[in-house]
Amino acid sequence: MLLQRLLSHDRGGQILLVLLLAVMVLVPVLNLAVPADSPFHLSTTTVTLLGKYLCYALLALALDLIWGYCGILSLGHAAFFGLGGYAMGMYLMRQIGDRGVYGNAELPDFMVFLNWQELPWYWLGFDQFWFAALMVVLVPGLLAGIFGYLAFRSRVTGVYLSIITQALTVALMLAFELNSMGFGGTNGLTDFKEILGAPITADSTRVALCVASALMLALAYLLCRAIVTSRYGRIVLALRDAESRTRFCGYKVEHFKLWLFVFSAVLAAIAGALYVPQVGIINPGEFKPLNSIELVVWVAVGGRATLYGAVAGAFSVNYAKTWLTSVYPEAWLFALGALFVLVTLFLPKGLVGVVATLRQARADGSLQRNWQRLASRFGVPTKGEQP
Repeated sequence: MLLQRLLSHDRGGQILLVLLLAVMVLVPVLNLAVPADSPFHLSTTTVTLLGKYLCYALLALALDLIWGYCGILSLGHAAFFGLGGYAMGMYLMRQIGDRGVYGNAELPDFMVFLNWQELPWYWLGFDQFWFAALMVVLVPGLLAGIFGYLAFRSRVTGVYLSIITQALTVALMLAFELNSMGFGGTNGLTDFKEILGAPITADSTRVALCVASALMLALAYLLCRAIVTSRYGRIVLALRDAESRTRFCGYKVEHFKLWLFVFSAVLAAIAGALYVPQVGIINPGEFKPLNSIELVVWVAVGGRATLYGAVAGAFSVNYAKTWLTSVYPEAWLFALGALFVLVTLFLPKGLVGVVATLRQARADGSLQRNWQRLASRFGVPTKGEQP
């Protein structure tokens, strides 16, 4: 009953959940059960790429929740994504043990190389998965809470808030690049061996990580949908459209913003934690401001304030990036900028808005009338006419 209420009048969400269910069922079968020489076999490389896209979709969902529904344009969600990734990376590094290059069972290879004598205190506990999972949620959530409290209490909004959030990512990037921080410097953390006792490069592990990413995306979508359809969600929409009026009505606007910002940051961190074991590396490059800007493009292309539109945008833009960087690597940044400009000017509601407009035009007959008018102008015969 609850699921039915959440997904009522949400055709896009229903389609998304069906597709995610198909991923959770078909990926293990097509990769593990279907022979490699079969045309229906799904390669492990494709499974890894799909899992990566699912993590990006979860990250886009987190941004859409606060940008589309609360009006907070964060250019710093890459910071929370990276922190979640580093927390998982620290756990994976501790699992290497004495199988590293230097054979030190206690210290990661980069610490041995830099002549560290003992493990830093902030690495303690990361040999346990439950502790790492707790840090994935706690550290980014705490940072988002402190940052959000200071920003929202000071009533920093609009472009000023966006600039401050981007400054946060730059600060973290510069900090994590230092060898003295104890996180691998510019090389980051890599050469992972296993996760929860399973070889990280095994086909079954790759499939399990992809399925876990799909499951987490489905759960996150339902949670976000529950938020935006609740009374709390209606208040958030009100402060997005008229913050001063909402504050005048007696609502603690800062509290609503802060709670949603922290929740969104935690979702971004979980996406980062799922991302790292699938790509096999985490370094300060994940904090780059360009990553946060790309994230905004994903949401804008898919369609703000729809949730499922953000997922569609993440998949479509990243698929285009994968293809274009393999064919014309130097053209991707120009294509990304042109895409954002075109969407801003001509598709303000993104791909979801285009589909909705076409469906409405087809329903009221205007699509057929416009086609007939265009065809007659160029002398193209339409259905029922003789050429």
